Formats: sequence, structure tokens, C-alpha cells
Amino acid sequence: MMFRRVPAAAVVRSVTVGALAAAALLAGCASPTSNFYTLSPTDDTAHATASPAATTAGNPSMLIELAPVDVPPQVAKAQFVVQTDANQVRVLEQERWASLPGDEIRRALSGDLTQALGTIDVYGSPHPAGVPVYRVSVNVQRFESWPGSHALVDAVWSVRALDSQTVMTCRSTLNEPVSGGYDALVVGHRRAIAALSDSIASGVRALAAAPRVTSTTTPGNAKSAAVKAKPVSVACPQVATTGS
Repeated sequence: MMFRRVPAAAVVRSVTVGALAAAALLAGCASPTSNFYTLSPTDDTAHATASPAATTAGNPSMLIELAPVDVPPQVAKAQFVVQTDANQVRVLEQERWASLPGDEIRRALSGDLTQALGTIDVYGSPHPAGVPVYRVSVNVQRFESWPGSHALVDAVWSVRALDSQTVMTCRSTLNEPVSGGYDALVVGHRRAIAALSDSIASGVRALAAAPRVTSTTTPGNAKSAAVKAKPVSVACPQVATTGS
């Protein structure tokens, strides 16, 4: 049996071509790059109602507790869920939230409220006695993303004064127009959350200003009869409602 000697240069060329083909194949199979977005407030999205002096709150006159935010199950995922029409949605694998939407909304609201009210969000943390605490709960009933059209946030929210148990329950519907692109869609949602936080901050202020009955004296008795603070009915502030 006879063997033909293959020149070394031909072997090198063959290996090089094979390596390039394999690299091209791997590049074609690589996963597309994902984009990540956040609703957390930034300097350029802070709203004008926030006081410049309210950047720190070492000894605030009130505290807030912002509970975890509920969102509809169909959008409670990292991927963007966008509306294609009234009856259909698309889940976009490459367009994602930096954290789950409920966490993104809560973080944005907490940043807005602590700045607007000059306070601290003490949810899950110990806090000093004698400082009024207002518990904020938010249930987002609709969180819709319509690319090139609008971003909609429809939320029921409440503020409870823990000392008197007085509760204010309100609803805000925010419909922000957006241009094309997913960046614009995120900005629209950010504007809606900023408007929602403005309404909640107004609710906290209204509850803090509500009168309270602390004590009374019964005629004919030698002792004063102490009466705990009574719940007071407080109407919702002019809540934010935008769009159609």
C-alpha cells in the first residue's frame, strides 16, 4: 500500500478553514444580547414637587412603610409583556426589567415618596417610638405597555396612620403617551409612577393633617377619662388621572 505525502502548508490551510467555519457556526448559534431597564428614579426624572432640601432625612417628623407592590400575574415576570391589540400580548425575551416589575415599581415609589416627604421608608426595619408612621399599600391592577402608543398604570392605593388606624383608600389611573421604541415605553411608565407617587404623597400629607381626639373629661367625675384617638374620615386628594 502506498501513501501520498500531504504538504504541511495544505494541512495548515485545511485546519484554518475548519476553525473559521466552526467559529462562524458558533457565532450564528449565540444567544441575542438582552437589554435591561429600570424604573428607579434618576436626576432627570425627578419631579418638581420634591423639595431640594428633602434629600436627607436624619430626624424626620414622620415615617412611611411602603409594603411590597402587587401587580397582575400576567406581567409579574422579568420579560417585557407588550400589548399587540386588545386581546393579545407578546413576551419579549430580549427586553427585560432589571428586577421583577413589582420590585421596580416599589423601588421607584419609595425613592419618590421619601424625597417628596423628607422622610424614610422603614418597611422591614425598626424605627423609633413617638414618630408617626404611615403605612402605604399599592395594588397595581393594570400595567399595560403599548409600544408607540401609551403606557398605562391603574392602581388602587391606601395610606393608614398607624397611631389612629385612620385609612384613606384611593385609585389613580395614569395613561402616558409614548413614541416608538422600548426606551420611550419605560420613560412613559416612569412618568406614570412619578404621578402616582405625587398622589400618594398628597394622601400622606392629608392624613397627617387630619384632626385627632386625644382625651376628654366627663363632667361630675373626679378623673379624666382618657380616650384614644378616633379614626377620622379623610377624603382622597385630587388623585392623578391622565389620558383617556
